[in-house]
Amino acid sequence: MDMDKRIPVTLLTGFLGSGKTTLLNKLLHHPDMRDTAIIINELGDAGLDQIFANSNLAQNIENEHITDNTVLLSSGCLCCTLKNELADTMRDLFFKRALQAIPQFNRLIIETTGMADPGPILANLMNEPVIESVYRLDAVVVTIDSIYGLQQIEENTEALKQAAVADVLVLTKTDLASAEQINALKEKLITINPGATQHKIAHGELDPAFVVDVGLFDLATKHPEPQRWLRAPIKQAQPKGTLPQKTHNDDITSFTVIMPSPLNWSQLKPHLLSFCQKYGKNLLRLKGIIHAADQSAPLAIHAVHFTPYPPTLLEGWTEDEPLSRIVIIGKDLDELEIRKALMQF
Repeated sequence: MDMDKRIPVTLLTGFLGSGKTTLLNKLLHHPDMRDTAIIINELGDAGLDQIFANSNLAQNIENEHITDNTVLLSSGCLCCTLKNELADTMRDLFFKRALQAIPQFNRLIIETTGMADPGPILANLMNEPVIESVYRLDAVVVTIDSIYGLQQIEENTEALKQAAVADVLVLTKTDLASAEQINALKEKLITINPGATQHKIAHGELDPAFVVDVGLFDLATKHPEPQRWLRAPIKQAQPKGTLPQKTHNDDITSFTVIMPSPLNWSQLKPHLLSFCQKYGKNLLRLKGIIHAADQSAPLAIHAVHFTPYPPTLLEGWTEDEPLSRIVIIGKDLDELEIRKALMQF
């Protein structure tokens, strides 16, 4: 079976003080992280020096400086700081890997600053020709502070957006929070992003298997896992005769649209592009599985804001009930209008 050969990318983000650096520090030294490259945002509080200064392994790490901004840790994890633009750093890593100037890495984690909205970062990257041909997004992982997370989500649009677009939510510092705080946060996150997987951690201890290779492909079995990747929100059915609730301004909603069948990708593709261009500002994320009559296998489609990414052909994978469905996550979207807009092609 021909699996997507592009390098899977995990985007790791989280609000300031949410325990992202602690998690990163633990991941860097985890033996399962060999063959992984990590780009650390030097501008944040987690520069390389900071990471090593905080590390109890600092004394006995045999760090090997490979190039000016890249260090090979004893765990086999390749750690590099952001040079200037993220796209340049990613290209640089890929070319060095191709020239064997650095060890082969099979996956990449990008750590972003605490205030970053992950959407535009992804959108910019996937528009870059070299990058979209050699990297693919695996998952967005967001750390959330168990004590202050609820307040941050209610007071900051960035924190809310991060929670909404996440594939994996990591609730940190659970040893310091009360059961009530943790439950209130979990409930809130389920209303914002019902499809995301949640993990509770303390002291940054988390099995890397929960954050890498959790997307479209399972690297161990080489099989696509589209249902897991799609993480379609399971909505309570509306009572008959009631319309979807009108959203308040700034409300973030997610819903699934079942597409008509049969359909052709050649017709749907331009329609999706114009759909993203029309709703892009408020469209935080779009994910879908499309069974198209003119394709040899189902397609996984993905878009962030105005940018649809190249689709992935899911060769060797089928469903008993070939249902084309698109999950929409957005801010202040009129669900009825969106449903109608997606169907008109």
